[in-house]
Amino acid sequence: MNRLMEQIKSELNIDLVRVIISNPRHKTECNKIKIRPVLIKEALYFQCSKQEGKKVLHENITYEEVVSQIENWMLCEFKQIEVTSRTKVITAMVNKKGTATFKVKNQVTQGTKDLSHNRKKQYILEEGEVVPFLVDLNVMSKDGKILKPKYDKFKQINRFLEFIRDVVEYLPKDRKSTIIDFGCGKSYLTFAMYYYLKEKLGLDIRIIGLDLKKDVIEHCNSLAEKYGYDELCFYEGSIEEFTKVNQVDMVVTLHACDTATDYALHKAITWGAKVILSVPCCQHELNGQIENEVLQPILKYGLIKERMAALITDGVRGQLLEAAGYHTQIMEFIDLEHTPKNILIRGIKTKEGKGNLDEYYKLKEFLHIQPTLEQLLQDSVMK
Repeated sequence: MNRLMEQIKSELNIDLVRVIISNPRHKTECNKIKIRPVLIKEALYFQCSKQEGKKVLHENITYEEVVSQIENWMLCEFKQIEVTSRTKVITAMVNKKGTATFKVKNQVTQGTKDLSHNRKKQYILEEGEVVPFLVDLNVMSKDGKILKPKYDKFKQINRFLEFIRDVVEYLPKDRKSTIIDFGCGKSYLTFAMYYYLKEKLGLDIRIIGLDLKKDVIEHCNSLAEKYGYDELCFYEGSIEEFTKVNQVDMVVTLHACDTATDYALHKAITWGAKVILSVPCCQHELNGQIENEVLQPILKYGLIKERMAALITDGVRGQLLEAAGYHTQIMEFIDLEHTPKNILIRGIKTKEGKGNLDEYYKLKEFLHIQPTLEQLLQDSVMK
C-alpha cells in the first residue's frame, strides 16, 4: 500500500486529469468518488465528488487532505482506484488486508484541462458544433443548438461515444477495421460512431448497420450517401442470417429485443470480434424458465421475477462471454432517469475460449434455466 500511495502522491498536482475511486467494500450510499484538480484564487485544491444515489456532493480540499482521504478510502471503504494524469495511468486493487496490486501505464493525454471550480460538462460532440446527421435526425438545430425534447438523446449519444473512445485501442492498426451494428434502427448511434471514428479521429474503418425494417434501411443509406460516408452502409436482414462478412473487429448491439441479443453475441464470438458492446432489451426468455424452491417466496411476485430474470439473463451472458475468452464488464449505459434499458455488456477478447464453466453450470442447475446463448455455443465454447 505504501508503494501505491507514493505513486499516487506523485500524480496529485496540476497535471492530474482525474482520480476515480470505486467498488465499495460494504453496502453504502456512496458508490463512487471522483477527484480532479481545481484552481481557487490561484491556489491548487482537489475537488472530490461523491456519488450518492442520484446526488453528487462536491468538496474542495488541500493536497495534504486529499492524500489522507485517498489512503483512508482505499484501506477502509473502497477496493479500486484509477489515477489518470497527463503522462500515465495508475490502476490498482486493494484487498481487505490493505495489500495493493497495481500497474502503471505510460501515456500522453492530449488537450488542455479546465481547472475552474465550476465547469461545464465536456461532451465528445459539443453543442454549437454543427453535426449534419444530428440536424437531419432532429436532435440539433441548423445553428448547432440541441433541441430541448432531444437533449436526453444527445446525452445518450455522447455517453455511447465515451464507451467507443475507451475501446479504440483494441481495434487493429495495420488494416481496415470492420464494425457491425446489429439492430441499428434509426441509427443515431451508428452515425455518431462513424462520425467520431472516421471524421474526427481519422481511423481506417468501415461500419455496417443491420435492421429488419426496409424503410429505415433505405433512409439510413440515403443519409450516408448524402454526407459522403463512403464506408458506412446499411442492410436489411436478421442477425442470425447475416453472412456478408467473414471478419469483424467490433460488434455493437443496442436494444436488440430478447434473444436477438444472444444471436448477436454468438455471431461476435464466432467471428472472434475483439470488442463487443451490447445493450440488451426485453429479456423475457428466462422469466418463463426460472424455478427455484428457495427463491419461490419472492418469485411469486411477477414484477420481482421479471426484474430478477432480466439481471440474471445479462449476468449469464457475461459468464458465457468470459468462458469464450472475453474480459467482460457489466456497466451502466446511462442514468435510469433517461432509460430503463441501462445495462451495457462490454467484452474485450483477451484469450481463446474455453473458460471454466463449473460455476455457470451450478447456477444453471440452481435456477433450472436453458439460455439461448448457451445453446448457440454448444459446438464451440460449451464442449
